[in-house]
Amino acid sequence: MLRILILLSAFAAACHGQTDQAAIEKQIQKYTAAADAADPKLAAEVWSNTDDVSFIHPQGHEHGWEQVKTFYLDRMGAPFSQRKLTVHDVKIHVMGDVAWAEFYWHFTATLRSDGRILHTDGRETQIYRKPAGHRWELVHVHYSGPPVTSPGS
Repeated sequence: MLRILILLSAFAAACHGQTDQAAIEKQIQKYTAAADAADPKLAAEVWSNTDDVSFIHPQGHEHGWEQVKTFYLDRMGAPFSQRKLTVHDVKIHVMGDVAWAEFYWHFTATLRSDGRILHTDGRETQIYRKPAGHRWELVHVHYSGPPVTSPGS
């Protein structure tokens, strides 16, 4: 009987972990949709709307939800008439009420100023937390360009 209880407990934990991973995958999908639309309202459904969130990117470092949401307007909406963020090789790690995701991305956008098409690639780490009884909330993003190899490596 004890073995059965242990197996059932392990199975329940594994299922819960898969449910959490699926929820974070949905948050990442919503994150890319918010970038595509340059929509801070949609981004607010992914990010924690608190002062302790942060976003590190090649153009700067945003602290707090108020600064992060301006990223969607100033860095995504203003310069580009169209945007498409595509992620791949997503890996999600859940440890209790904290999780992190890592992935690579490709971004294609049309510049408002002259209609040129911009293509960039990079990698990203996202940190999530899940307050009791709430959804998974994004609290930190750090993204950078793709890895650079040195000659002879």
